[in-house]
Formats: sequence, structure tokens, C-alpha cells
Amino acid sequence: MKKLMFAVSALFMLNACAPEVGSDAWCADLKEKPKGDWTANEATDFAKHCVFK
Repeated sequence: MKKLMFAVSALFMLNACAPEVGSDAWCADLKEKPKGDWTANEATDFAKHCVFK
């Protein structure tokens, strides 16, 4: 039970550190990430939220 609670807590803490998709911080982070490392979803979201605002 302790391991499960630790895993859930860690998941919430890591999720809280990532900026919300479409936010200015998220767009800036993705601009610095090499485009070869982007996923298809990231590329689509970037175009939708950062390019075609």
C-alpha cells in the first residue's frame, strides 16, 4: 500500500511541474526542444496553440 501511495504522489508531483499545453511557458519549452524529439501530438498542439493563435 505504501508503494502505491508513493507512486500516486510522485505522479501528481511530476505532472504539476509540466506547464499546461498551449501556455506561453509550454510554447517556449517546446521551441527549445530539438524538433526531431517532438512527438506527433506535440507538433500538432504546437501548431494549434503557438503558431495559429
